[in-house]
Amino acid sequence: MLRRLLRLLLALVALGFLGYGLAANWEETTGALARMSPWAVLGAFGSVLLGQFFMLVAWREILAGLGTRVPVRVAGRIMFVGQLGKYIPGAVWAYAAMMDLGRDHGSPPRRTFATISLGLVINLGVAISIAAATLGTLEAVRQAWYLVLLVPVIIVCLHPKVLTWGLNLALRIARKEPLESVLPGRTVLVAVGWTALGWLVYGLHIWLVAGSADLYVIATGAYAFAWATGILTVVVPAGVGVREGALVLVLGPVIGTPAALAVAIVSRVAFTLADAALAGLFVLLGRQAASSVPAYADQNGSGSTALTPDRNLSGSPEA
Repeated sequence: MLRRLLRLLLALVALGFLGYGLAANWEETTGALARMSPWAVLGAFGSVLLGQFFMLVAWREILAGLGTRVPVRVAGRIMFVGQLGKYIPGAVWAYAAMMDLGRDHGSPPRRTFATISLGLVINLGVAISIAAATLGTLEAVRQAWYLVLLVPVIIVCLHPKVLTWGLNLALRIARKEPLESVLPGRTVLVAVGWTALGWLVYGLHIWLVAGSADLYVIATGAYAFAWATGILTVVVPAGVGVREGALVLVLGPVIGTPAALAVAIVSRVAFTLADAALAGLFVLLGRQAASSVPAYADQNGSGSTALTPDRNLSGSPEA
């Protein structure tokens, strides 16, 4: 109970700093919002949706590499509906929701857990790499140079053998069975490629609402830096306040603090609406899929092949 209150307090503090900055620049920020083209805002929302789709493709590739192949509509239901839990204080709700949805669609909890964890590691590694490559000349980012040290660590951790060892350790801590197989290196590379493409598309939404034609590279790096900062602040749900503050920190010296605040507000609204819209869409697309997936028996430590959803109840491979 105390931990939940602390997380809520930290989230309120982060939002308080953001609110103070907004109040101090209220007229300029509202003016910047008013000057934004509706088409630019709509394009930004579309960019977020497309970027989210590319992240889904990467996530589905990881899940398939671990042994569970599902249609895009099912992967989207597990990912987008489950990740709504990130808006609840505490780091476990999104994991729990996605693992439960994965179980409904034939993926053992350990496999969904591993997919979520690996997707997060890849996302973080790609985001930090993009930020380091695009924002190295900005003083605000150079002060956070230590984040770059995570890149080689993440690269080493993505080696299939190291990856399997780390995930199995996490699964043991979570009291789940270990993975049945090592994730293929090709799967990791494909997932990294789709994730990088997603980040390049995410950059478009900042670029469009920032309203400057020559800022795409900085816009992409700025959002990558802001997202990485928010996700590393694990005590704040969905990085609320922290991500916006980091975005203003990077973009403020370039386009001005009021305009950067306006961009941060539009970005947060776009992602929140996209999360809700995609969750609703994939609920509709995937609601009939659960009844058609192969069943498996959760035997808690038996190591039975019945835990592998590409087998039927007799244990023989599905045709």
